[in-house]
Amino acid sequence: MAAAPLPALSLLETRVLGVLVEKQHTVPDTYPLTLNALVSGCNQKTSRHPILEATEAEVQSALDHLKSLSLVVESSGGRVMRYAHNAGRVLGVPPQSVALLATLMLRGPQTAGELRISSERLHAFSDISAVEAFLDELAARPEGALVSELARLPGTRETRWAHRLSGEPEAATAETAAAAAGGEAVSLGELAALKANVDRLEAEVAQLRETLARVCRELGL
Repeated sequence: MAAAPLPALSLLETRVLGVLVEKQHTVPDTYPLTLNALVSGCNQKTSRHPILEATEAEVQSALDHLKSLSLVVESSGGRVMRYAHNAGRVLGVPPQSVALLATLMLRGPQTAGELRISSERLHAFSDISAVEAFLDELAARPEGALVSELARLPGTRETRWAHRLSGEPEAATAETAAAAAGGEAVSLGELAALKANVDRLEAEVAQLRETLARVCRELGL
């Protein structure tokens, strides 16, 4: 059955959804996530664009709206509620597409090559052409496109893609264009190595934080 059209989501709502998809893969032992873990994930300073400073109340409000759309499901985990995403089923797309959408929601517009690297921990695409094939499917989706290919920025060799869960993507700013143009000086191999290291460290820190929080709860601290 075709997926029903969804209303445009806010920036924070897409961030919450993206975090749930990400943490499902990177910290499966602590998934579904608590509200506290979700707030931390939304406000991460790394692997996020733009950087947010969302409050617990704001994240809870975003969760409530996502629950009303069935994009998020709530469950009871001990003394706290936990949250999981339901993006693949509601949107009617495969896990590969969910991984790409989550990466775009978390990090903003990217080229197919950047997406392959950035989404590696969510799904390991064999090559860039595989990423492009799923992006093309999302763009040509009969129920409505979920991604758009943006106009090529001055001084860049590749076009970038953006998700459409918040509506039509805004045009790139001059600052974004300059940053993208500067990024061309870095080789793909160097970029991959740097992102892999950052992702590994992020996963370790997130796991340590959740473990510490669990120990504190058990000790009543």
